[in-house]
Amino acid sequence: MAGLIEDYALIGDMQTAALVCRNGTVDWLCLPRFDSHAVFAGLLGTEEHGFWRLGPAHATDAEPPVAARRRYRGDSLILESEWDTPRGTVRVTDFMPPRDGAPQLIRIVEGVSGRVPMRSALRMRFSYGRVVPWVHKHEGRTVAVAGPDSVWFDTTAETYGKSLTTYADFTVAPGDRIAFTISWEPSHKQPPPLPEPEQSLDATEEFWREWVEQCTYHGPYREAVVRSLITLKALTYAPTGGIVAAPTTSLPEDIGGVRNWDYRYTWLRDAAITLSSLLRTGYRDEARAWREWLLRAVAGDPENLQIMYGIAGERELGEAELDWLPGYENSGPVRVGNGAAHQLQLDVYGEVTEALHLAHMTGLARNDYASLLQLKLIRYLEQHWDEPDEGIWEVRGPRRHFVHSKVMAWVAVDRTIKLIESGDADGPLEKWRELRDDIHRDVCEKGYDKERNTFTQSYGSKELDASLLLIPQMGFLPPDDKRVIGTIEAIQRELSTSDGFILRYPTSGSDENLDGLPGDEGAFLACSFWMADDLAMIGRVDEARKLFEKLLDLRNDLGLLAEEWDPRLKRQVGNFPQAFSHVPLIDTALRLTASGAYGG
Repeated sequence: MAGLIEDYALIGDMQTAALVCRNGTVDWLCLPRFDSHAVFAGLLGTEEHGFWRLGPAHATDAEPPVAARRRYRGDSLILESEWDTPRGTVRVTDFMPPRDGAPQLIRIVEGVSGRVPMRSALRMRFSYGRVVPWVHKHEGRTVAVAGPDSVWFDTTAETYGKSLTTYADFTVAPGDRIAFTISWEPSHKQPPPLPEPEQSLDATEEFWREWVEQCTYHGPYREAVVRSLITLKALTYAPTGGIVAAPTTSLPEDIGGVRNWDYRYTWLRDAAITLSSLLRTGYRDEARAWREWLLRAVAGDPENLQIMYGIAGERELGEAELDWLPGYENSGPVRVGNGAAHQLQLDVYGEVTEALHLAHMTGLARNDYASLLQLKLIRYLEQHWDEPDEGIWEVRGPRRHFVHSKVMAWVAVDRTIKLIESGDADGPLEKWRELRDDIHRDVCEKGYDKERNTFTQSYGSKELDASLLLIPQMGFLPPDDKRVIGTIEAIQRELSTSDGFILRYPTSGSDENLDGLPGDEGAFLACSFWMADDLAMIGRVDEARKLFEKLLDLRNDLGLLAEEWDPRLKRQVGNFPQAFSHVPLIDTALRLTASGAYGG
């Protein structure tokens, strides 16, 4: 059975990623891209669906020992795990070198003390665990082939096959270093070059050292900020600049429930806020690459802006269910693709425009087509801002007039007006100023409950929504406005868990009317960071800092966060690691630092 979500470490090469459990098992890896079929899908099923375990030998593979210690090597994505056994101590170093040719996952076993018997058990299963490949020897190398894929396994250790699994049993003493590598190559091509594990390790460490040195943030919470930035970099698809929301699919928001989605795509919203964090911490190259990705993805059809695209800008992300996989802890169905891709979410126009505005304000070289795109988006909003939509949370119930969507439409118009006022674009300034005022008036009249002194989830509703916390952060109203303060306090009362973390909106248990789905979900971590931001903005800085530090405590031992926190089970839930959790962590740290709200 797969480990807890927080038991996993992330390694990756900026084109795909693997999850490594505390017991030394790789339970998730898609090759060659984030959105490719998984070679190891044990995370969503059983060992029959693919895994790679490497650790101290033990009596049964069913209960492998967990590492006594693990860490990333400095500010890198190189994972080091150590086991203390009765016979000595051993270290395994796992990493994926930034790609220059075939994608590789390299694992180096190092003896630290004593003489430790070790075992590698490699079970490759293609097509998300459905296809057993043909495993054979080719010029002394082990290769697994099925259809278009081949995975090459290289090691100096002696290997043997048993029960459709490739094993290696060996012993390490102090100073011994034995490497294991898998490399992917299209099956019709020549074998990939023999790996050079030690040289690749040095190059990978150098890559991350140089990348982290670009970070301009040196304030409090820097360790958490840098680890989040490294995670965001790992979720960036280097060839195109697209940023995946998470490297996994179908890790449940509700254990045993149906709220299981594929996050291996580029949501414009997530990518736009990621761009914001990267720009504010010194990473202009990534921001420029994302802007170029956006312009390619939207090219020729900005009026039909999708909420998400494939990592190379693909538009068709048809959703399907993999019925041969039982799901993480039997949380089915397992989904690939995402049917929400063609939803109408008007807030996306605001997030994209805000990202382009920030890029412009921070001095990113002007791109005329980016300005033209911004103008086209506003012309679309002129005609459609007052329509109902599915909203930021991609509800699968009926469309509504979501307040957050209207606020972000206002943001889109406001930032475009600022672009025109700066002299870097031409447009009907007075007409759009009137539009901005019309949207603002509409929201304040129809989305605000005077009796309760709070904005509501949608026009005419009584429900609250944590996305309303973005109203002061987007500049729609000032933080000291009584309606803003009333909304913050209402969300604290009605959407807060016993731990003080924030739910997205009330799911009302089995009631399917609100979002079209049965069941509940955990506290949404991004919303909890937003609450910390708002508390700081209204002067409650000590409360903001305490909430932020409680959120930092939810990270696993490697500093990683999933999408949500289950307050009942006291564990992380949802896809992992999640960009939409790490971005607001960075933003809140920067805001608290600017406010002087940190301790010590």
